[in-house]
Amino acid sequence: MSTIIMSQCWPLQSLSVTQKAVLISLADQANDDGVCWPAIGTIAKRCCMSARAVRSAMDHLEEVGLLTRERRFNSSNVYVVTPAKFNAAAVASKGKRKAGKAGDAAGAGDAPHAGGAPGAPGDAPGAGGEAGGAGLEVRPVPPNRHITLIEPSGEPSSPAGLSAAPPVVDAETELQAACRATWTAYAIAYRTRHGATPVRNAKVNANVKQIVQRLGYAEAPLVAAWFLRVNERLVVQGMHDLGLLLARCEAYRTQWATNRQVTETSARHADQTQSNVTAADEAKALLRNRRTANAG
Repeated sequence: MSTIIMSQCWPLQSLSVTQKAVLISLADQANDDGVCWPAIGTIAKRCCMSARAVRSAMDHLEEVGLLTRERRFNSSNVYVVTPAKFNAAAVASKGKRKAGKAGDAAGAGDAPHAGGAPGAPGDAPGAGGEAGGAGLEVRPVPPNRHITLIEPSGEPSSPAGLSAAPPVVDAETELQAACRATWTAYAIAYRTRHGATPVRNAKVNANVKQIVQRLGYAEAPLVAAWFLRVNERLVVQGMHDLGLLLARCEAYRTQWATNRQVTETSARHADQTQSNVTAADEAKALLRNRRTANAG
């Protein structure tokens, strides 16, 4: 793993959870020059997603300058992670192109056909209800599109003349994506500290889901990665088990946000200080009471 490449990838914005997970997985396997050659199936298994989703994410990373690919036959492709070449403007322009294509596809079927030119749509047999196809309306078939879980299809979902319903966000899909990102961040930090891959089973999956639900989609991956820096005796002895994070995830979230770890020693010191302050206040109150009684 290259800490240089990894540290440059984590702060990048304008990426989906799937794209960020694939990028971090590649950076985790890259050397200091960003070069790696994992198989698609390996990345899919590590990020808990399909091979098709991995390829879609790689296509996007390549378009925005974060990845270059050297395709080879009979061997794994070579990838170069290039966070320094990230082009945020390409992300915005790509979104505009998608919107433009959707608008063109929607308007293509309603535009009147120009007549007179050889081969024009209006002269085709059956077009516009003329020869061979009276009463039938021929609409152009939109080109095939590769639709991913995070990309709207762009096809109209309401009858003509009615306002389109607002898009419905698939909350379960977002939750699953946040769980994948949280596990990926935790597993990378775990392997960095303990030199081994953490065990993942049904219990661990349930813990990850509860952590995401309690901390939120955005902060859960960050807190999960930070948790591996905790040096409490119980946590270290438990090898930073996710159950320990789940038991006190709100407290650890506060420590992460304030960048301040509360160890057993510091907690004991704070408790002793508070006890001393309380005892001093009680002594002052007793002295005041005695003085009042003597004065009376």
